[in-house]
Amino acid sequence: MSTRRQFLVQGVGGFAGFLAIDSIFARAAKAAVQTSIAGASAGRTLVVVNLQGGNDGLNTIVPYGDPTYYRVRPTINVGQDQVLKLDDTLGLNPQLAPLKPLYDQHRIAILQGVHYPNPNLSHFRSTEIWQTAAPERYLDTGWAGRYLDADGKGKAPNLFAGVAVGPVLPKLMVAERTDVPTISNLNGFKFNGARDEQAQADRILGGDGTKYPFQSPYLQLVQDIENHAHAAANQLPHLVSGYKPAVEYPKTPFAQGLNLIAGVVNADVGTKVFYISLGSFDTHVGQRNRQDLLLGQLAGGLAAFYQDLAAHNADDRVLTMTFSEFGRRVQENANRGTDHGTAAPMFLLGGNVHGGIYGDHPSLTDLDYGNLKWHTDFRSVYATVLEKWLGIGSTPILGSQFDTLSIV
Repeated sequence: MSTRRQFLVQGVGGFAGFLAIDSIFARAAKAAVQTSIAGASAGRTLVVVNLQGGNDGLNTIVPYGDPTYYRVRPTINVGQDQVLKLDDTLGLNPQLAPLKPLYDQHRIAILQGVHYPNPNLSHFRSTEIWQTAAPERYLDTGWAGRYLDADGKGKAPNLFAGVAVGPVLPKLMVAERTDVPTISNLNGFKFNGARDEQAQADRILGGDGTKYPFQSPYLQLVQDIENHAHAAANQLPHLVSGYKPAVEYPKTPFAQGLNLIAGVVNADVGTKVFYISLGSFDTHVGQRNRQDLLLGQLAGGLAAFYQDLAAHNADDRVLTMTFSEFGRRVQENANRGTDHGTAAPMFLLGGNVHGGIYGDHPSLTDLDYGNLKWHTDFRSVYATVLEKWLGIGSTPILGSQFDTLSIV
């Protein structure tokens, strides 16, 4: 039996040469959503921020009190006079200054030394591990996708249960039964084409007696997804039309994506999980300039986002979580950069988060082949978010039981 997930994963090879169908699929797959938002409740929302490329944790949460840090990073370190001090040993990269007020208000939790057993240093595989929550096996669905399936079971379908901001659906949001739209901007979120193209699509897929030169079990799925995409494209701009940002967002793609998320949150359409990415943090060469630029974009975007949410009385119901596929090695390389490493910090912002620093900073001398030793399994963070924020059992979603943390 063909499933929606199989259709999305396997693609439309059987339609090669049929440009109209191929074009329909490309747009429909990017806006694949379900058929109704009736009765959707706003509730709590999770925003997942992917710091793509492997963000260097040591120059994000800087161990300025440890002389080893300055010895092994003689050219790329963050000076003690630059660090935004959090305690006697740790401080924020100065580019994160827009987030310091939130930290001081106990609205940001910083989790140190987060990773998973037998770390994989491949971008592709480690990203997949973080997005599927399955270090020991390969899965076709993401952990957030499985949550959306479990949360939606027995409920009326929701067009916007999950939303990914960007051009491609991330593995994290791939589900068995829940279609998740990808949205770059509200102007682009539409069924691109004139009425005659829509009519042609309906004729091709609508069962009007047309004989196809091939047989495919996916025709009905194409029809369903095309219909859902068209319905969602028509609805969302109207749903968010009353939203006016209370602050001016930075003119970066990341910040503008958060602005879009704030509009959907304000529309109160029952979205449970949003995904957005920023990168690339793959700083093998000239790290300081590249990472500082991206950390500035991260902080500027998130600060504006939470100011905007607060102005709309929505900041307490939106929890934001950052992750990156891995950190970087402790010692800088010959190119004034850092190579792929292991453990790194995660940030949780807003919601009912209990702010502060959690976990010991990993040792800079007791290393695992030049890499930091992790001490917190990222699946414990996921379990905490699922159980304490989203209110659902985590074991069926994550495949095993993991200890929850006191961060939420």
